[in-house]
Amino acid sequence: MGILTTIGLILIGYYLFKVALRVFGPLLLSYAAKKTATHFKQKFDSHKENATAPMADEVILNKKKAKRNKSAEKVGEYIDFEEID
Repeated sequence: MGILTTIGLILIGYYLFKVALRVFGPLLLSYAAKKTATHFKQKFDSHKENATAPMADEVILNKKKAKRNKSAEKVGEYIDFEEID
């Protein structure tokens, strides 16, 4: 009888969790979205004010195009294989 009670409590807890998540989930997501938006807005505004100086956590990449040798493009010849039954 104890195992049936345990299984019943687990099922009741699971369904209560699902209902609570449906009710409070959108509220939590909208709160997190607003918090993230304000964080990024503050970062953007502070970066905009200090446009000449890079931020402490900013990474600057200098990309240069790599020269490609035409001989490296042709690796070998194409061989058409057929499947044998």
